[in-house]
Amino acid sequence: MQSLIGTGVALVTPFKKDFSVDIEALQRVVNFSIDGGVEYLVVMGTTAENATLTAEEKELVINTVIDVNKGRLPLVLGVGGNNTMQIVEELKTRDFSAFEAILSVSPYYNKPTQEGIYQHFKAVAEASPVPVILYNVPGRTASNMLPSTVIRLANDFDNVVAIKEAAGDMAQALKIIKDAPKDFLVISGDDMIALPIVLAGGAGVISVIGQGYPKEFSEMIRLGLNKKAVEAFKTQYFLSDCIDMIFEQGNPAGIKQVFQALGITENTVRLPLVSVDESLAERINDFVKNSIK
Repeated sequence: MQSLIGTGVALVTPFKKDFSVDIEALQRVVNFSIDGGVEYLVVMGTTAENATLTAEEKELVINTVIDVNKGRLPLVLGVGGNNTMQIVEELKTRDFSAFEAILSVSPYYNKPTQEGIYQHFKAVAEASPVPVILYNVPGRTASNMLPSTVIRLANDFDNVVAIKEAAGDMAQALKIIKDAPKDFLVISGDDMIALPIVLAGGAGVISVIGQGYPKEFSEMIRLGLNKKAVEAFKTQYFLSDCIDMIFEQGNPAGIKQVFQALGITENTVRLPLVSVDESLAERINDFVKNSIK
């Protein structure tokens, strides 16, 4: 899918200081990413703090992004969880007309076997009216979707078109790139190794830092896709300290501090997450201040 090549960004959900959803700030976030040149937007990913949003708030965020985007960029919707039957029901009942694909995380907490992961995504693929991007993030799910399982799913279901690979394991990503079907996309879920994955044959990234630095990060990935490694790594090294900082005390606390420094949103997150501490906030603020040209 050409529309999923390049940089997608996993949008935050901005909150006001009273912890209510800040719709005006969300509009600014969306426009900032679009104006910065990213290729697509991901709604209701982990970075959106969807675990602490009510059903009504999720719909508010989804509809706001659709309205602000106005069809300018492809949209991907996060539809995943650890209750397979519930996900299948949502896939059968939700209107996906505004979305290019879904991003579906491997089941968390349950810790299924590889066969369990396969059967879960088999049910998702058979129910989904749009293409499916698998999402492997063992640091959050407590189980790793092995390359053999990914490749099995890619071969068995035409609508399983990509994986967001966030195991932080370059060797694992390379194995998927090597053995998956020709048109299957390997999308980095780790900002720090997105460029190496692209240079090795990956299709791009679903990024966190990319919404704070959309122009720079998306251009870096495009350079990588064009095998212009020397030029691309200049941006990689420029942003590497900030990438480390935004994950130092958890996501999305770090990227929300970037947005506060840019004057786009508050840095408010919902419990059990907390905002970055004063020391990290100062370091992020200094980076943003010194990076603005």
